[in-house]
Amino acid sequence: MLLVALNLRAAVTSLGALLDEVRTGLALSGTMAGIVTTLPTIAFAGLGALTPWLVRRWPATRVLVLAMLALTAGQLLRVATDSAAVFVLTSALALAGIAVANILLPMLVKQHFPHRTALVTGAYTMALTVGTTVAAAAAVPVAHAFGSWRAGLGVWAGLAALAVLPWVPLALRDRAARRAVTTAGAPAPRVRVRPSRTRLGWAMALYFGAQSLSGYAIMGWLAQLFRDAGYRAETAGLLLAGVTALGVPVALGMPTLAGRLGTLRPLVLTLTAFSTAAYLGLALAPRGLAPLWVLLLALGQGAFPLILTAIGLRARTAEGTVALSAFAQSTGYVIAALGPLLVGILYEATGGWNAPIGFLLGALVVQTGAGLVIARPRFVEDER
Repeated sequence: MLLVALNLRAAVTSLGALLDEVRTGLALSGTMAGIVTTLPTIAFAGLGALTPWLVRRWPATRVLVLAMLALTAGQLLRVATDSAAVFVLTSALALAGIAVANILLPMLVKQHFPHRTALVTGAYTMALTVGTTVAAAAAVPVAHAFGSWRAGLGVWAGLAALAVLPWVPLALRDRAARRAVTTAGAPAPRVRVRPSRTRLGWAMALYFGAQSLSGYAIMGWLAQLFRDAGYRAETAGLLLAGVTALGVPVALGMPTLAGRLGTLRPLVLTLTAFSTAAYLGLALAPRGLAPLWVLLLALGQGAFPLILTAIGLRARTAEGTVALSAFAQSTGYVIAALGPLLVGILYEATGGWNAPIGFLLGALVVQTGAGLVIARPRFVEDER
């Protein structure tokens, strides 16, 4: 699980750090660059919604192996082309693999560690954050060392291939076990959980969507914001990496803290305060106090491990967890798709960052409202 989690954002943040080089190398316009940075949310929404159906047809471990193979192949193929269209398509293949793994990990945690959900969620969220950080920090130096942005993006395919290996024997074992069950007789029918028919499900989707909207806008454009403020490319990439690096202890501690609190309301409001201060700081003084804004952004992005933890806390069963995870993430990523795209359009239209940051502040208002709804303890299975 930790190896998989290391891969779940590397393909995204490495592109964010090298976006300027990729735009030049493939002759991408500002709008096309916005589309490229929106691809993660589009892929996560579309493929994420299909994951419960895939799990009903095949063992989850087998689905995960195929997802990681898609991620490996997509990352290799997208650096082997000079065509913008092929780059987009192969990036979509890589991101499709991430989309499926995003949904599966909360289910696998609930299934294999039912009494340690918060601890394991914190561990894999921390691994995800470490992978995000390393990719953002290392992409530019690797590209410069090899003289091409292609190396800075393609190197992460090796990490994805490594993550496949431990899951192959597990997939073969689970496939044999499923065949044995089928031979013995049909399993008892399961009651399907439909989060789309519940208030909790929609609140989770809105919170996930709003925090992902800002998260992917930050991953896609923060380095460019710091470059525009006068920082060198390497320094801008390190500042972007700082957001995720400083988020590592937040990712590790947030699930445990959320699991111990009777209500999530204090966490929701505190994270909103951090994000608000960071956005205002980036608008008013992006260069002078950049390390402070990076720290506040990292704290505010604690909304991501919070919502991942809430998915496990708000479902009683593995089936309920995968259903809630799929609905919250797939619907949320539809919302989140607006983030990088609109930030790119607003940036190109205005030539500055005040309008994009104002848009992100508006999304934060929606996030906070949804967070207050999910703060009260209850279960999605009880809201049918």
